[in-house]
Amino acid sequence: MKRLTTALLAALDALIVVAIGVGIALVPLTVLWATQFDMAVNWLVFWRAAVDVWLVGNGVDLVVQLDPTLVAALNLPGSDAAFPITIALLGFALMAVLFGLRTGRRAAETPYRWVGVTGAIAGYALLTALLVLSAGTDAVRPQTVQGLVLPPLIFAAGVLIGAGQGQLGRLIGSIPGLPGRLPGVVRGAGRGATGSSADSAGNVASVSGSGAGSSAGKSVHGLNGTSNTSNTSSNTSSTGAAAGLLPVAVRAGAAAALRSGAAAAAGILCVSGITVFVLILTSYATIIGLYETVQAGVLGGIALTLLQLSLIPNLVIWAAAWFAGPGIAVGVGTSVSPVGTSLGAVPGLPILGGLPQGSLAFGFVGLLVPLLVGFLAAVILRQRATADVPPSISERLLTGLGTGFVTGVLLGLLAWWSGGALGPGRLVEVGPNPLLVGALVALEVGIAACLGLLTPAPPVGANGSGHGATGGMPGTKPGTKPGTKPATASRAARSGTSGVGRLLGRLRAALPRR
Repeated sequence: MKRLTTALLAALDALIVVAIGVGIALVPLTVLWATQFDMAVNWLVFWRAAVDVWLVGNGVDLVVQLDPTLVAALNLPGSDAAFPITIALLGFALMAVLFGLRTGRRAAETPYRWVGVTGAIAGYALLTALLVLSAGTDAVRPQTVQGLVLPPLIFAAGVLIGAGQGQLGRLIGSIPGLPGRLPGVVRGAGRGATGSSADSAGNVASVSGSGAGSSAGKSVHGLNGTSNTSNTSSNTSSTGAAAGLLPVAVRAGAAAALRSGAAAAAGILCVSGITVFVLILTSYATIIGLYETVQAGVLGGIALTLLQLSLIPNLVIWAAAWFAGPGIAVGVGTSVSPVGTSLGAVPGLPILGGLPQGSLAFGFVGLLVPLLVGFLAAVILRQRATADVPPSISERLLTGLGTGFVTGVLLGLLAWWSGGALGPGRLVEVGPNPLLVGALVALEVGIAACLGLLTPAPPVGANGSGHGATGGMPGTKPGTKPGTKPATASRAARSGTSGVGRLLGRLRAALPRR
């Protein structure tokens, strides 16, 4: 495949992604134009409305100026002046990232990976510019700079992640002292080594020597049970200068905090997603009643449903803010939190009928979610520690606080992106307070992570650290007992020495070999 063909196919992918995003709003609006308005109204009005919806879904702010007759009909306070719409319909952004991942993977399968990446991002940016230029009217004006920058950035994030899978892991793994585990000292590593490296797939690997002081006989045992020849000397020489800026323990603790913090944020969002699903199911009757109250008709009901589907990622983030404690606001002076719910007039979205009502007797139980998730993330990190000399208490505490900081930053940014102004008057404040959410999540997860890292360490060799019951004797694989058959050595190393691990290991050893 030639470079030009790769670039054109990637640009075609970008065109399809943009067409799907705009078409989600354009198709029902076009049907409405043909059936309800008998094509008497200029179709460009509906085109601009669809583009505005797509831009809002990608985080672009709109400035709305309503017609005086419409203002008199709505009778909303503050609607006579221009007002902003800054809340993002994150379903559109999530879709762009997922399609970007697909485009990036397809570009990575070609001989010209970065040509395809460049073509996709450049084509998406060009199409975005054309849409922004066609969307502005006197009634609704998108922020031009945001419109030109934000949608391509969101799509580019997905494309780069999809095209560069494993690249970041190999880059980090080439830096000495960044094993992504708890800080500590690993015996058996050669002079100048940090006791850990990364294999070709970007996985963390532990270094084990086959003889005392023998660097030529060292091998790298990846987490997937494979064994490769160690070639970290070239990586060490190329990155040694940059890696020497910080102590090894600091780099290892920072990598561990990044991984466990991201895992804790993902865990909280998973629990939040399940909670939103359960709330929608249990409030189904209320939501259907609100649909009937709106009386939007068939086409209006379809458009309203699509709008609410695009708000599902926002609701998941709002549930995470609820678990953190601050909760959300659905208008100025309102609050939905574990303490209770205080609402006034809310937007006419039926899905908001799933919000908790009144005082919750056991609402404080929701505050345990960040604590439990942070504790479990730290315990898993602790159980997977590879250091023979365990880290000090101060190193564990710093890693735990770093875990809370990373989780707080991630959820704070998501909370900031998920909220904003939804209309005039009271609706200028919808969503969580990002600073408060980030601070409380950092505090809760940080404390829980510190407690989790203070749990007892696993037995030596139970985690594949490279030193099992043999104590690193020559001729035996790390983490296996003397006399273990080669056919079952890897299975024994993976199963560990815990009760469940021993049981699984025996069952696997009893199975007939194929």
